[in-house]
Amino acid sequence: MKTHGCASRYTKNFFFVNLFLGLVFLLGFFHANNRNHLFQWSSAELLASSTPCEPKTNVMFLKTHKTASSTILNILFRFTERYKLTAALPADHQFHLGYPERFVTNFVEDFQSQGQSYNIMCNHLRFNPSEVHKVMAKNTFYFSILRNPIALLESSYVYYKNAAPAFSRSKDVNEYLASPLKYYHKEDYRKNIYAKNNMWFDFGYNNNAEDNEHYIQSVLHETEENFHLILIADYFDESMILLKHTLCWDLDDVIYFKLNSRSNETVQALTPESKERVKEWCSLDWKLYLHYNQSFWRRIEETIGLEELEKEVNDLRRRQKELMETCLLDQEAVVKAQIKNKALLPFQSGSANILGYNLRQDLDNETLKKCQKMVIPELQYTSYLYSLQYPHKKRKPMKFPELWSSSQKT
Repeated sequence: MKTHGCASRYTKNFFFVNLFLGLVFLLGFFHANNRNHLFQWSSAELLASSTPCEPKTNVMFLKTHKTASSTILNILFRFTERYKLTAALPADHQFHLGYPERFVTNFVEDFQSQGQSYNIMCNHLRFNPSEVHKVMAKNTFYFSILRNPIALLESSYVYYKNAAPAFSRSKDVNEYLASPLKYYHKEDYRKNIYAKNNMWFDFGYNNNAEDNEHYIQSVLHETEENFHLILIADYFDESMILLKHTLCWDLDDVIYFKLNSRSNETVQALTPESKERVKEWCSLDWKLYLHYNQSFWRRIEETIGLEELEKEVNDLRRRQKELMETCLLDQEAVVKAQIKNKALLPFQSGSANILGYNLRQDLDNETLKKCQKMVIPELQYTSYLYSLQYPHKKRKPMKFPELWSSSQKT
């Protein structure tokens, strides 16, 4: 796997970093009762003061499906805005970079005129390294995220129920897994990418390939060459701390509210037999996941240590709780019918009820805008960022909050 020395340098200066963050926490405590002060520490100041290595600003994220990747996209888009970077956005009215086709450069807006001047790339695409490298700078940091295929297939089944013929032909996920070949037809291959080894497909490989050990090992070796870091969605907070260390970012750069999640009522319970069948039916994804789950924890032990990881995860959750108290009316996500501002309504798919947020009504404009960006769904944020980068081009067909629109005119 690609390596960078940044994380190891971080740990060498760990005492001084903790001392600084301790002072930051104490100072922040005195402002805890005034919600509009919670954003007062600029990340630029914190980066300059607390990180002993250079923050990485050229970043490519392979956005896999149903892996909490929409939350990471929001993190990366906020980072793009905060440091006035440029994102490689989908061309014209698209919201993905050509998916499910293998990525080529003309899927990016203005590539012919901008060349390798993009800092961030994170919208959905099917990985094609030779073409991606034409878009991103040579010193770009590449990372992605995986999820346990058992949970992922159940989530995909509900979300893509109406999109994948293999899912729509079956009554529920357990019926599908009892005899997947009864519903999964090879002639529907392009429509059924979510129904078998979807992560393998997103990484650019054949999701119907034979489970051959030599082939699997060659793919694992290739992915290690192409990516510096693979995160694990099942340990999302731990992943954010590892990402923070590896990129030399500040805690507020990886803080998040969970996006594109669904209500518990739409979760289908898998039988023990179905769980085992996922490992066979999605065996390529299963082996990919097992490999990188091991490397994930090995990376943490080598760079952070479990004791420090636990401390920083607790710091992240405390900061997240502060911001939820500051921003959110209900301090939690709500079902689609309860979302008051329809500009903050996430895209709905299949039988999933995708959750969203209601913001407090007593926020000043600056705090409101920052809170909006914590909760804005993927399509709206892509549309907004596109309008910022290309103000003279026709906007993408997705509205974003009015306060953002008015701020662009001033």
